[in-house]
Amino acid sequence: MTDAVPSSPRDRIVDALMTLAAEQPWNDIEIGEIAREANVTLAEFRDAFPSKGAVLAGLARRIDRQVLQGTSDDLAEEPARERLFDVLMRRLDAMAPYKRALRRIAFALRSDPLSLLALNGVALNSMRFMLAAANISTEGPLGNLKVQGTVIAFANTLETWFTDDDPSHARTMARLDREIRRGERFMERAEDARRLTAPIRALGQALFEGVRGSGRRRERERDRRRDRDDLADPAAAI
Repeated sequence: MTDAVPSSPRDRIVDALMTLAAEQPWNDIEIGEIAREANVTLAEFRDAFPSKGAVLAGLARRIDRQVLQGTSDDLAEEPARERLFDVLMRRLDAMAPYKRALRRIAFALRSDPLSLLALNGVALNSMRFMLAAANISTEGPLGNLKVQGTVIAFANTLETWFTDDDPSHARTMARLDREIRRGERFMERAEDARRLTAPIRALGQALFEGVRGSGRRRERERDRRRDRDDLADPAAAI
């Protein structure tokens, strides 16, 4: 009895790319080859994904879903650091079946800044949800900084995870803990800097509003003078 084939073309394409990437260089993998491996037509491929890189985004969404479906309130009373650690370790567990492929892809893309920039956008979307799963807010003035910091922390952890073949993942867990603590300290400094600069920012905003208000008053005064001039001009009645 053969294994059931995934019903979704998207899933088959993601699986096909991971299979190919585990065995051959990323830059050698062609779209047509992925389609054949996934047993889909090029038209079906195009309907599912616009590019090879977009398939990686599809994998990221699959991992997101798996982590989020496993989210519980067991750690609700734990510090934010522990909650995030748990979520990101579960993400690594979900990524484990694709570890060889992801390691080879990561190595290939190190010299491709445009692809790295695109993948950073994918990672930002994923980490926003990972932080939400850890019940950590990403709103407010420092929200985007928090998300980007988590992306960097996780990317740094992947460098260790790729070479950590110990079933206990002791090196990976130690690296992730260090990265989260480093990010925590950075956010504390950023929050302190924001509080310290609050009076300066408030003064700057007040000055800006004052300048803008003065400009509006001058415009209104010019409009009133024009109106008076128009009334005095006989041609205004035409």
